[in-house]
Amino acid sequence: MNRLFAEAFGTFALVLAGTGAITINDVSGGTITHVGIALTFGLVVTAMIYAVGDVSGAHLNPAVTLGLWAARRFSGRSVPAYIGSQLAGAFAASLVLKGLFPEHATLGATLPSQSAGQALVVEFLLTLLLMYVILNVTAGGRESGLIAGGAIGAVVALEALFAGPISGASMNPARSIAPAVVSGQLQHLWVYLAGPVAGAMAAVAACRCTRPSGCCCFTETSSSCGSVTE
Repeated sequence: MNRLFAEAFGTFALVLAGTGAITINDVSGGTITHVGIALTFGLVVTAMIYAVGDVSGAHLNPAVTLGLWAARRFSGRSVPAYIGSQLAGAFAASLVLKGLFPEHATLGATLPSQSAGQALVVEFLLTLLLMYVILNVTAGGRESGLIAGGAIGAVVALEALFAGPISGASMNPARSIAPAVVSGQLQHLWVYLAGPVAGAMAAVAACRCTRPSGCCCFTETSSSCGSVTE
């Protein structure tokens, strides 16, 4: 249960800070700015990796959980519980923001600025890059220390900086589902489910093509593809 609470709390912090920055930027007349929002997402991801990474792995993202499962670094039996915890944390954060800013229309929900198809491709590519970095910086002995948290948080901030104005740079179904449901902005939610999940799966294939054999078969107890820990 401590692992599930860690995932819920970490995702709560991510959604509260990230979508909170968007919401507060809107109600304050743009004082946070687009750059500030991007940095907020990157910094909160980094902070939560350092805070709960040694407890739950700090997935904080259903697409990442599914990607790690596809890479055989995470047990399939734990996937539903992890995703449920991430969604619970995300919804808790969106409900807090709804209570604080009841008149805000979107609560930081991700919406395409142009076409849904364009946003879908952008979300696919962003999550592909994010998951590729995650798989590489958490491979073998590089899993601990400053490398993983700093690199992953930097990628989140980078992608939010350049792609946020197009798709919202979600890369995370939980981050998109909660504010969309709480605010009632459901019209393009499918983009932020299909794009990130497909991108995470593509990243597993890319990692297997660029790293030594067995890279995406790593587990806590074995380097064999046939053994996956809980």
